[in-house]
Amino acid sequence: MSLSPSPPFAASPVFLITHEFYPVRGGIATFAEEIARASAGLGFDVEVWAPSAPPQGEKKWPFRLRRLPLKGTHDLWCQFRLACHLVRTRRELRHAIVYLPEPGPMLTMMLLQFFHAFRPSRLVLTFHGSEILKFTRSPVRHWLARRLIRHASRISTLTNYTQELLLASFPEAADKIFLTPGALRTDFVVVPPKPIRTKGKIIVLTVGRLHPRKGQLLTLRALQALAPAVRAQLEYWVVGAPGKGSYAETLRIAAAESDFTVNFLGNLPDDELSEVYDRADIFAMTSVNLDHSIEGFGLVYLEAAAHGLPVVAHDVGGVSEAVADGVTGLLVPPDRPAQLAAAFERLIHDENLRHQLGNAGREWAGRNCWKESATALFGNPAGGTES
Repeated sequence: MSLSPSPPFAASPVFLITHEFYPVRGGIATFAEEIARASAGLGFDVEVWAPSAPPQGEKKWPFRLRRLPLKGTHDLWCQFRLACHLVRTRRELRHAIVYLPEPGPMLTMMLLQFFHAFRPSRLVLTFHGSEILKFTRSPVRHWLARRLIRHASRISTLTNYTQELLLASFPEAADKIFLTPGALRTDFVVVPPKPIRTKGKIIVLTVGRLHPRKGQLLTLRALQALAPAVRAQLEYWVVGAPGKGSYAETLRIAAAESDFTVNFLGNLPDDELSEVYDRADIFAMTSVNLDHSIEGFGLVYLEAAAHGLPVVAHDVGGVSEAVADGVTGLLVPPDRPAQLAAAFERLIHDENLRHQLGNAGREWAGRNCWKESATALFGNPAGGTES
């Protein structure tokens, strides 16, 4: 992927405003953290605004962090409180780079953009996918988002898929859009190849919040459809916290019907998650596009690849830009449960293929760099023109 030349406002301080940030887990929270860290590493004066969080367990950051009295939701009260804070600090922000890496603060800025005394002259936006569909389904939000995009200096997406999706609904972005591809977390180490296993169960692992869009139930059903002799060789491990609704309970009921072990491990801290990756043999996240929610990329696929795990995934959204079909994993069309089961069966039977895909994944996972994306977003502090 190529990144466009640096913007011409590299010397300005950066205010990154997000509703999703540590200790929240997930791709957008990781993206916001890593862009802030990379920008600070380049020498920028960076301040992150994020929702309140318990003070215990707060990390030591290489940038300033301002915790706001927000829950980080998209409801009107949360938007109002963020708007009040933005207005109070408008003089501080007026000549800075205001960076909105996700839809929460974009919704607030859509309303504040009408107040010329506040509107920042340099606004940078990043779109991940689902928010594009949500903005376009409402005529009012679509109109507001179009105005916001026109006011923005730079706009980025993580994948070509999301870029095309954005341009189809917001052609105003055409002359200012570029790619900032996702990369491995800076604390995520590429693991050396594991020796060929001689015994033990084949562990299939999924890491992601328990939500229908993440496809845990589809993976489980595919594994249950395998022949008894194949099922006898495997276990299914699920990492992730339950979301809203009854999906987690539905998943547990389905798991109880299995004649193989299904372990629900909940949310895990990074060190424990790394150990789970090391013990697994196959990574699966069979995401689907659901209503107005899509898989724009999937940083977790890179984490799995860095641990040398072959990936099984649905070919939806921007997943094909995170998983190279036939190189680092196997992509299956959605709504093809027989093909999905066949992909698992192939990897379960072929240990050499698992290692071939996993070894290729290690190099694949490290191909992108957060500092390159940060430079493309904000330039460099000296005002150069890196590309």
